[in-house]
Amino acid sequence: MPSLKEVKTKITGVKKTAQITKAMNMVAAAKLRGAQEKMEAFRPYTAKFNEAMSNLSSGANTNAFPLMESREVKNVELVVITSDRGLCGSFNANVIKLATKKMEAYEAQGKNVSLVCVGKKGFQLLKRSGKVRKNYNDTMGNFQMFHAREIATDIAAQFLEGNTDKVEIVYGSFRSVAVQEPASKPFLPVQPVEKDEAEERKISGDYIYEPSSEEIMEVLQPLYLNVMVYHAMLEVGASEHAARMTAMDNATNACGDIVRNLTIVYNKARQAAVTNELMDIVGGAEALK
Repeated sequence: MPSLKEVKTKITGVKKTAQITKAMNMVAAAKLRGAQEKMEAFRPYTAKFNEAMSNLSSGANTNAFPLMESREVKNVELVVITSDRGLCGSFNANVIKLATKKMEAYEAQGKNVSLVCVGKKGFQLLKRSGKVRKNYNDTMGNFQMFHAREIATDIAAQFLEGNTDKVEIVYGSFRSVAVQEPASKPFLPVQPVEKDEAEERKISGDYIYEPSSEEIMEVLQPLYLNVMVYHAMLEVGASEHAARMTAMDNATNACGDIVRNLTIVYNKARQAAVTNELMDIVGGAEALK
């Protein structure tokens, strides 16, 4: 049985750890509020942008736009977006797991796969594969639209030069504070947005564009890529704080359980020490008789 001093030292250490995890939980909750508000404010903009792209791209000649060019897929690039910091449970691991599955599936089809890592954690785990073409570290802590524009511009340039034939984004989708799911969506080539039946019923006639829809598409396509990347980064930012808040809350509860168990051990050790001392006293008294 461990000594009283060892058990007491462990209890003190666990209590200090619980204070740290509780503070991190409160910080994550405060940051989550801001990140969630920013993400939810951007979602209507993304939806309207998709609606505009749907109206413009329906019936458009995809061969007229280089970013919409469909060709035989030989080289695939995955844009993996994770957080820069850890201590957020299995959030980053789930995103990496999905990216690894997709990479193995494409390689099984005989395609070459390259990776673009946005976020330090993704790069740390995927650099061993030797397929990381470019990484953006220390970006997710305080990202802005110009970061998304830089990433989208680089990926689009690789596609236009013929180095990649297909691009997908893998990221963590924010469902709720308790649920964050890894997700993926096609990025390049830009596909005409499909309309569902409800949306088609809302449209009563054709739109007349000035200038022409082709000229508008040339301007909107790069912006559309920026919006897609920024939207994924916002989702990951909110998911990271939600996952960290949950992980730190679980860690705090676990620390409480450990303290209770160590307290029982401490009481047993103290009781055993007192019993031994009493036995020594009784034994000495009997010896004097």
